[in-house]
Amino acid sequence: MAAAAGLVAAAAAALGALLMAPGLTQPHGEGPPEGSGPGPRWGAVAERRPPGRMDQALLLVRNELPAQGLRLAALSSACHQCLYQFLAIIPPSNRSLRKLGTAAVMVDTQRPLTLLLNSSVGDRELCKIQYHFGEFGNYSLVVKTLSTSTKTVSCDLVINEGPINSYLPILFAFLVYMGILAILIVGRLFMKIDPVRNWVYKKLNPRETDRLINSELGSPNATDSVSSDPTPRLWSTASRQRLRSLDTFRGLSLIIMVFVNYGGGKYWFFKHESWNGLTVADLVFPWFVFIMGTSISLSLSSMLRWGSSKWKVLRKILWRSFLLILLGIIVVNPNYCLGPLSWDNLRIPGVLQRLGFTYLVVAALELLFTRAGAESGTLEMPCPALQDILPYWPQWIFILMLEVIWLCLTFLLPVPGCPRGYLGPGGIGDFGKYPNCTGGAAGYIDRLLLGEKHIYQHPSSSVIYQTTMPYDPEGILGTINTIFMAFLGLQAGKIILFYKDQHKHIMSRFFIWSIVMGIISAILTKCSKEEGFIPINKNLWSISYVTTMSCFAFILLLLIYYLVDVKRLWSGAPFFYPGMNSILVYIGHEVFENYFPFKWKMQDSQSHAEHLTQNLTATTLWVIISYLLYRRRIFWKI
Repeated sequence: MAAAAGLVAAAAAALGALLMAPGLTQPHGEGPPEGSGPGPRWGAVAERRPPGRMDQALLLVRNELPAQGLRLAALSSACHQCLYQFLAIIPPSNRSLRKLGTAAVMVDTQRPLTLLLNSSVGDRELCKIQYHFGEFGNYSLVVKTLSTSTKTVSCDLVINEGPINSYLPILFAFLVYMGILAILIVGRLFMKIDPVRNWVYKKLNPRETDRLINSELGSPNATDSVSSDPTPRLWSTASRQRLRSLDTFRGLSLIIMVFVNYGGGKYWFFKHESWNGLTVADLVFPWFVFIMGTSISLSLSSMLRWGSSKWKVLRKILWRSFLLILLGIIVVNPNYCLGPLSWDNLRIPGVLQRLGFTYLVVAALELLFTRAGAESGTLEMPCPALQDILPYWPQWIFILMLEVIWLCLTFLLPVPGCPRGYLGPGGIGDFGKYPNCTGGAAGYIDRLLLGEKHIYQHPSSSVIYQTTMPYDPEGILGTINTIFMAFLGLQAGKIILFYKDQHKHIMSRFFIWSIVMGIISAILTKCSKEEGFIPINKNLWSISYVTTMSCFAFILLLLIYYLVDVKRLWSGAPFFYPGMNSILVYIGHEVFENYFPFKWKMQDSQSHAEHLTQNLTATTLWVIISYLLYRRRIFWKI
């Protein structure tokens, strides 16, 4: 396995060489575009065009109408019920001077656009075009009269210079990592040959990790002690193996989180969705919360089984929660460069802060209402099929009460200047009716209790919806549903405890829970991105977002559990290693984000290829670091 780390490091270098090879970097389109039309006037416009930028294309608008100027506006398909945004005024043509009315604008290429051309006099709509422009492409929009008698106006979009394929770097990166995987699989097959295996073991002299310490958010081991008592006390005749699937699940979530936090190659689908809907970046945080809840169930069961008192466990829960919140406020903070204790602009909410508070509530809830004999099946229950639910009915009542509070505050709390129950982004959304209502009640509560300067200043909605109000996706109201997400993960842990070694029962329960959560999501959203009762929204942490993410989490945990712990077809590598040191990796990648070798000065900052190379290299380095720490049995827990 030590060779694997070196192999991955070499692959990262190879990946950089491949992605930065000639032909894969994005050209900036210097020089006049081909096919842009005759005449020195057009040539002059082409030479003066704005420099090419990533996720943009050049649009040259040619107005051949002699009597009227044009007004060009655009609307992104990602912007729901938005106002058109002004782009340019195109003057009328002057036939006597053989001078065309022209304008050059840069248009977004991430999502399809709707272009709207109106007459500058009278604001009469002339044409509307829907088109998905390609990155670094060069286009002409020719507006002319088809017939002088009818004065019918036509708008023709012409491709002067074809766009580049900005997704090629992803393909090359995929091929590189698949090559690594193939080499590792071949190496593992060779390791099954006795002479080869004996020679490798003799050279490496590996030491087996007999007892892995607890992960920092709760051990997924149902049997290992987490108390400080050095005297081992066996509660069963056979030592149970740690569930590698849980660390693998956590590590997978963490590695994707690190990658998207570093930038995800600057691709829009590796960034958070502007408002409603989902991207890859929106999946990982709730999964991390989910597996934290699963770990809480197993770790608390282990502590109590080993004889720790509830007061001792509670003190540990309080201390761990305090440390997470403290680390989030002081260390992992977007205003860290201004000084970690700069109160004027200190962001109070955050990822670790929400994790710490969620851990406190869910762990305390489990500790308070745990019942002796429940998980061993010795309690008599009216419905054995619900033995992992009925003994904990007070917990469910508490969680349902929290959801009622969330619903009441979200839909009934009066917000000045905003309609009740508003769930929109504000800005230019909802046709600009509520520009300062970003997040509705959730945003209002944060601004009221924390202050505008102490919450996130650049929410994802500011790009598409052009919102100006600060809004924090880790705010106060959304924490309620984060607790619910962790509680569903807690339920997954109870299933593992109640059905020890009964793999079919465990997997069937995971599948049933996934179906139930999926049905609830379908009802809440009406299977629509924008038109449901409660849309899926990561910024709000809406209830439909939680049910949808838990649906995916149960299915993903089922698959990983089956592959890693049941059939043992997969060791969980490489995600298992960062999953064992999740807090260290998370804090480390935030603190050292802007330092070499995780970041370097780019030759071309407008290249997806170079951004992807940098972000994948940084993420791969953290996997290697976590592997080396694992081999040396170094685990950071709090």
